[in-house]
Amino acid sequence: MISILIPTYNYNVFPLVSKLHKQCLYADIEFEIIVFDDGSKSELNIENDTINSLEKCKFEILNKNIGRSAIRNLLAKTAVFDNLLFLDSDTLPLYDNFIANYLTQINDDEKVVYGGIEYQKNKPEKEQLFRWTYGTKREALSLEKRKKNPYLSLLTLNFLIRKSIFEKVTFNEKIPNQRHEDTLFSFDLMQQKIKVSHIENPVIHLGIDNFEIAIKKEKESVIALKNLIDNNFISTNYVGISRVYYKIKKLKLSWFLSFLFKNTEPLFLKNLSSNNPSIYIFDIYRLGFLCSLNSK
Repeated sequence: MISILIPTYNYNVFPLVSKLHKQCLYADIEFEIIVFDDGSKSELNIENDTINSLEKCKFEILNKNIGRSAIRNLLAKTAVFDNLLFLDSDTLPLYDNFIANYLTQINDDEKVVYGGIEYQKNKPEKEQLFRWTYGTKREALSLEKRKKNPYLSLLTLNFLIRKSIFEKVTFNEKIPNQRHEDTLFSFDLMQQKIKVSHIENPVIHLGIDNFEIAIKKEKESVIALKNLIDNNFISTNYVGISRVYYKIKKLKLSWFLSFLFKNTEPLFLKNLSSNNPSIYIFDIYRLGFLCSLNSK
């Protein structure tokens, strides 16, 4: 009936698997839950190994780190059932009928089903405030907003897909192991004219990075996006930041934003690390960083 596939790295996945396992047993369905650790050698894997004691559940540590795209493809190849539910390890289902909600979506339609994401309602500590603010404003979109831009609204931390469809649009293993694999995945779905259906069935995102890690990852994300565009994996108009950048480049103003970024980056970071980080300032920060990359 359904294979639940969870890639992880240095994270305790047992609480997530335990919750999913109970829901699957309650639904009385054929299922399997497969968790692959991407070669982290973490002490947390002692706890993760208890997953193997649960019926129809499997935890395995890969011998080496194969990357974000490759591990998802490997999970799909390992799966027994045709219906694949991908979840990130640092999430938890918001609803007790999370699995049941996805079961209602299983049919012969050629589609991908995305359930959405939520963040905790209360503000976290200051060190996590930037990532939480960005997540709540840009990722935890309402169902109505997601439907307006169904492909770009797809995050690969909570989606259902048939194996036969996944074999047409796998995660691209040719790209560097950085970020934006979900952007490329959604773009490929759009190119293949495979529908992305949005439902109200979110997971809560638990792994909120502190400021330094979050900014580092966001810079990696911009570099990854540049790589996708430079190598013609996606069009320049697909993502907002690249669309704006190429308009600026046509006006021959990218040098100015690059200069501005290099000379005012500490001011940007001061705002983003504050008690009231501005997502609009972050947009300018990312755009300036992209311009600085293209000026090298």
